[in-house]
Amino acid sequence: MKIAVGLSGGVDSSVAALLLKNAGHDVVALFMQNWHDTTGTLHGDCEWEEDKFVAEMVAKKLGIPFHFVDLSGIYRQKVVDYMFSEYEKGRTPNPDVLCNREIKFDAFLKCALELGVDYVATGHYCKKDEFVNEKGEKIYRILAGDDKNKDQSYFLCQLSQEQLSKALFPIGDIDKPEVRRLAKEAGLPSAEKKDSQGICFVGKVDLPVFLQQKLKPKEGDVIEIFATEDERAPYTASALKAGECVADLQGNVVAHSNLLDGEYTDYTPDELALLAAPHTYTPADGKKIGKHTGAQFYTIGQRKGLNIGGHKESIFIISIDIENNNIYVGEGHSHPGLYRKGLKIENPEIHWIREDLQMEVGERRRYLVRIRYRQPLQQATLYREEDGLYIVFDKPQRGISAGQFAAWYTPGEEEMIGSGVISR
Repeated sequence: MKIAVGLSGGVDSSVAALLLKNAGHDVVALFMQNWHDTTGTLHGDCEWEEDKFVAEMVAKKLGIPFHFVDLSGIYRQKVVDYMFSEYEKGRTPNPDVLCNREIKFDAFLKCALELGVDYVATGHYCKKDEFVNEKGEKIYRILAGDDKNKDQSYFLCQLSQEQLSKALFPIGDIDKPEVRRLAKEAGLPSAEKKDSQGICFVGKVDLPVFLQQKLKPKEGDVIEIFATEDERAPYTASALKAGECVADLQGNVVAHSNLLDGEYTDYTPDELALLAAPHTYTPADGKKIGKHTGAQFYTIGQRKGLNIGGHKESIFIISIDIENNNIYVGEGHSHPGLYRKGLKIENPEIHWIREDLQMEVGERRRYLVRIRYRQPLQQATLYREEDGLYIVFDKPQRGISAGQFAAWYTPGEEEMIGSGVISR
């Protein structure tokens, strides 16, 4: 087969190319440039130039053709402009998920197919397989990578069956140390290269500085919401581990037992809406303790960047009021304002990787769910209602924020079934 590898200059994609070449495939390397601007980047230089140089050296070492494509225009339009728009609304976007859906497995995929390849391979730590259903249709599946510490299936939670039909993930069944060993053994220039961090193809950034390219600073108040020890108790590490407490919208404690596999609670539509409602506050609910540079520059659960002292424990952002430009914070990891029981995904934002497993209105299902990369999978029940999809967790979840992606998996094999943008 002829396969294009998205060669980024990192060790993961390099070893993906190595494995495919060793397996006897006709492999070509394709490097994409997606970003020129260094505004807000912490390194202050064009990392893509170094990445391109390393990628070229890897391709030369492997003896495979090297191609370059500039997708910076569509990347700004589909990913970066989306980021600006979401932060302006007080939401927390995940640009890496959008990059995979709109760039790597769309614009980049189209460029690769023009080279006459059969598939596009990337260095993601996840697995893909396929089967033919009773109708004779080929169904593609995304499975968690064998290296649970590096599993990157979450970043692919918005891919479609059509995109998966052309995708390969060669390193999904090996772990990171083995990837490093293979690269070193083959003498690849990327063998010791550090993993990239920060925004996909942009790198690590000072987020407020980066966002100020389009969003103007505006001074506002930081207001602390205080919680009593009784209110904090259900959210301590021991209580969350036991899973014996949940909370309603106001943070009131409601005792319950853990659900068994396959069981769920029958909530009314009003109860689901209450469970999925975010915490909201007014200045009268707390005390003003400082100033910030613009509510749009911050996210729920954020700890750094406020520069406010005088607390025994760290303070965390628990609510953002974009309309009034106020930020609400709470002290400590166990502050009830950090935790929520449920979330909602609006109908247009529900995405099924397994289209054959779509839920019907009125249906309830048990799945494992995560709302951010590397978060351990959490037991939850999905409720399909007329106005959208509700996810109710067995245990309260920390830092649920609109704009994030929730992805759901089956137990056991940990197949990713679908995902959606959290609306609230």
